[in-house]
Amino acid sequence: MRIRDLPREEMTEAQGRVADEAVAGKRGRIPAPLRAWIHSPELGARAQRLGEFCRYDTTLGPRLSELAILVVARFHTAHYEWFAHKREALKAGLDPAIVADIAARRTPDLAEPRDRAVYDYVSSLLVTHRVPDDVHAAAVRALGEAGVVELVGVVGYYILVALTLNAFEIGLPDGEISDLTP
Repeated sequence: MRIRDLPREEMTEAQGRVADEAVAGKRGRIPAPLRAWIHSPELGARAQRLGEFCRYDTTLGPRLSELAILVVARFHTAHYEWFAHKREALKAGLDPAIVADIAARRTPDLAEPRDRAVYDYVSSLLVTHRVPDDVHAAAVRALGEAGVVELVGVVGYYILVALTLNAFEIGLPDGEISDLTP
């Protein structure tokens, strides 16, 4: 890791509050990117609260959120993000073949309209930084306006996570090997 991993006993009072808030929240632990963000407690506090909403409280539900997160993780080849969210995506009911296709940078066969809407929207946004009218309209039909707004929030937050993990080289837990190739 390119930044010092602070043990709880070395944290300032502000850093400790952020760590404690994360542990007391829905995650029950300090998420990987917070290991870097904790060096800026205000950023850490705000980012971890946004992350808790994006991960657990949107109208998308776990399956669609995890699909979007995997697309972001693959796009940025964020090994830790992929490692953590692959397990969550499978637990949420995402077909292992879809996960494998995303890992291999293949367009998955998505029969469910909500899955297709999420995949197409996120892929377009990541690759072109825009979303064509037809893709946007399909997403609004499938997810509603609030769902599309939340989807963009999930994508933005998990881009921040991916960049943080990659910039500070926050690696996988000991003994784990990444599924992703460059």
